[in-house]
Amino acid sequence: MKLRTSLMAAIGLAFAATAAHADINVGVTVSATGPAASLGIPEKNTIALLPTTIAGEKVNYIVLDDASDTTSAVKNVRKLISEDKVDVVLGSTITPNSLAMIDVVAESATPMISMAASARIVDPVDDKKRWVFKTPQNDAQMSTAIVEHMTNNGVKTVAFIGFSDAYGEGWYEQFSSVADARKLKLVANERFTRTDTSVTGQVLKIMAAKPDAVLIAGSGTPAALPQKAFKERGFTGKIYQTHGVANNDFLRVCGKDCEGTFLPAGPVLVANQLPDGNPVKKSATEYITKYEAAHGKGSVSTFGAHGWDSGVLLAAAVPTALKKAKPGTKEFRAALRDALEGLKEVPAAHGIFSMSANDHLGLDQRARVMVQIQNGAWKLVK
Repeated sequence: MKLRTSLMAAIGLAFAATAAHADINVGVTVSATGPAASLGIPEKNTIALLPTTIAGEKVNYIVLDDASDTTSAVKNVRKLISEDKVDVVLGSTITPNSLAMIDVVAESATPMISMAASARIVDPVDDKKRWVFKTPQNDAQMSTAIVEHMTNNGVKTVAFIGFSDAYGEGWYEQFSSVADARKLKLVANERFTRTDTSVTGQVLKIMAAKPDAVLIAGSGTPAALPQKAFKERGFTGKIYQTHGVANNDFLRVCGKDCEGTFLPAGPVLVANQLPDGNPVKKSATEYITKYEAAHGKGSVSTFGAHGWDSGVLLAAAVPTALKKAKPGTKEFRAALRDALEGLKEVPAAHGIFSMSANDHLGLDQRARVMVQIQNGAWKLVK
């Protein structure tokens, strides 16, 4: 009996030690294949650069590909939560996928940091979205930058063509609101899908309206399709894109048809062109240095940086959460959510994050610059 009692005590101590030193499990779903692959691949590459220990605790990253598909994204996040028992979810790459994942993470009370852009992912912060944070700049922030540039450069009328999904709708909602407030006349509103091979009809309608400028609200390489169509049809007005095209694959696919295009972007895209006093230059350069060491000079994209920033936020929040609970428990997930919401002045690749109960993005104007494509490269507009 004494031997049995000693054995049970030893087992109990071993179990307690294991529980006290449980790993932090991070579930990741990105669009590494499909139409959004040019966004998801650098995010996947970046996850491999994130720290494997935080505050002395081992961190495991479980990375899945959702193939740019909403159904797959939901399936992935369910697996990560129910089977892999993750403490937090990073992803997904695109807005429709991220929106579809919200119900799942809220139901399981698991914090999520999205790498997609739409403000709808985190706004308004309600009972479900209180579990959701994101790293890309909001459509409203970038819309304001575009409209300011347009009105400062003589644009009076503008046409809009965007994805026929939540990304395009979110952009139209924000851009049209800002444009109306600044007395910028919107003369056309068209849509296309991420998998379309022609937008001739939409482009002809827009050109018939004779706008001074066009805003293309797409992301990744599919956003090159309307741009090339406008150039083929001889459009001579200004063309604007969103921060959804800020990667080298877009430049490669769009080629010479991109020349002169304006877009708002995170400062990481042109970090080496920022003045030394810029508050984001140091933290953006840190990411660039690490990514290029692994993937070669000039390989950085803003989308990988959104993945990096999700890791930065996680690393900043974990030490606080660990003071309240151990990984692998619902208490830790709740503590991590609270810690993320309480982050202040955290420098990252895209900006300085300060979260609050009503703001689960936490970026201000330090997180955006205007850029123009010149000679196949990104140039800071000063």
